[in-house]
Amino acid sequence: MSDLERSSGVLMPMTSLPSPYGVGTMGKEAFRFVDFLAAAGQKYWQLLPLGPTGYGDSPYSSYSTFAGNPYLIDLDLLIEEGLLTEEEVKAVEWGTEPSQTDYSRLYQGRYPLLRKAYERGREKLGGDVEQFCRENARWLNEFALYMAVKAHFEMKSWTEWPDAEIRKHQPDAIHRYMGMLQDEVDFYRFVQFLFFRQWKALKDYASEKGVLFIGDIPIYVAMDSADIWAEPQFFQLDADGVPKEVAGVPPDPFTEDGQLWGNPLYDWDRMKADGYGWWIRRIEGATKLFDVLRIDHFRGMESYWAVPYGDKTAKNGRWRPGPGMGLVGVLTSWFNETSFIAEDLGYLTPEVKKLLSDSGLPGMRVMEFAFDAHGESDYLPHRCNENSICYLGTHDNDTVHGWLETTDEEDMAFAKRYMHITPDEGWCWGMIRSGMATSSVLFVVQMQDLLELDGTARMNKPGSDSGNWRWRMLPGAADEALAAKLRLYTETFRRTDPLPEEEPKEDEEAAEAEKE
Repeated sequence: MSDLERSSGVLMPMTSLPSPYGVGTMGKEAFRFVDFLAAAGQKYWQLLPLGPTGYGDSPYSSYSTFAGNPYLIDLDLLIEEGLLTEEEVKAVEWGTEPSQTDYSRLYQGRYPLLRKAYERGREKLGGDVEQFCRENARWLNEFALYMAVKAHFEMKSWTEWPDAEIRKHQPDAIHRYMGMLQDEVDFYRFVQFLFFRQWKALKDYASEKGVLFIGDIPIYVAMDSADIWAEPQFFQLDADGVPKEVAGVPPDPFTEDGQLWGNPLYDWDRMKADGYGWWIRRIEGATKLFDVLRIDHFRGMESYWAVPYGDKTAKNGRWRPGPGMGLVGVLTSWFNETSFIAEDLGYLTPEVKKLLSDSGLPGMRVMEFAFDAHGESDYLPHRCNENSICYLGTHDNDTVHGWLETTDEEDMAFAKRYMHITPDEGWCWGMIRSGMATSSVLFVVQMQDLLELDGTARMNKPGSDSGNWRWRMLPGAADEALAAKLRLYTETFRRTDPLPEEEPKEDEEAAEAEKE
């Protein structure tokens, strides 16, 4: 059974916050969003992974499982510190559409500014930076060198680096490149210092307001990452660093070819022999960012779909056994004060269900999957047990209004009757009411559905390589009226305590006394 308490939260990517600089950051809008959540009675802010993104701009494809995304560093805070000037920041063209992130412009404009901040701040903040580097040396040194060498070789993946010695992470080459690219290495260390300092300030503020963070742990890591380059022995690679098989999921009614993710697969035998130390370090890093951890693609812990390297689709994959409770038990016992959520969506066999039961972790119930007019879905609100997390949809789902456009008429009629959807309340808030009312210990709603947005606000469409991860909320959308409305629903279904009644003001008390 989960140690979570009955509560609710909002799924809102950090990149989706309003900002004049092309992408949401850890600045004032993040603090305002914490205030919005607190006013709305929400205990949790669920985020997508916060790592530096690579090709495709997906937060699930990062250069490091430990590092923070430089795009999220707030520039106004750097201006306040004197590390940048307002003129320098405003001189950059960040894009013209406030509801979308232009990653191309972001990449071109962000790093030159961070380099100016580095030049001005490395001496001014030297002591603090050195302490940060000492405390995070194990992952930080490898990541900073990886990025420095990557930049040296025109941002090519490590598998394409022309120098075989550094490509294969040989000690002599590590020493040589560390000396040759020292300034570049120090730059990437400094950027991580800025990220984690801003994150700590935001997290401390959220904690004071009673708001906790839920973070995602992608089950796999990107081939183009410091993680695989630095420790290839824990992955199914040949002597030249080429994957033997890669990750994906099999064909289903929605995807004829399955999904070919392409991530290298773990060498579970090698990880087990090491006591799962790689995973322990990974989760330890995540606990510095988040209060609750969602294990992505939990079913892959029981068995995973392995696709021959080089295949163009996932059709020819095969199921291979995962680590099961051997790993899950290590993580839950090692981090016994951390709450975990199992993302148990997808093809669930009896073996996967047994692993979830044995783990005691809460699974997920997605209401957009629930309404089959001719079936009995486990995701129907009345079937959500206490040890579960109820969502209208996740970042991989359409918004409610987008979902309605593609839903079968019979299923929609059943959903409307089941949830008693009325024109006055509307579909989004009718579904929020139904989700709030479930027995699930936690209910989470996407910000897009609080705002009743259509499918153009969808965050990600699995299997699609373009147009994802771009949605941003417009300034002022998360206002007091919306917070009050959400709080009313949250209080009604006992997911937060009512606000204490205000004490009568002194002048009101005097007026009442005169009347008497």
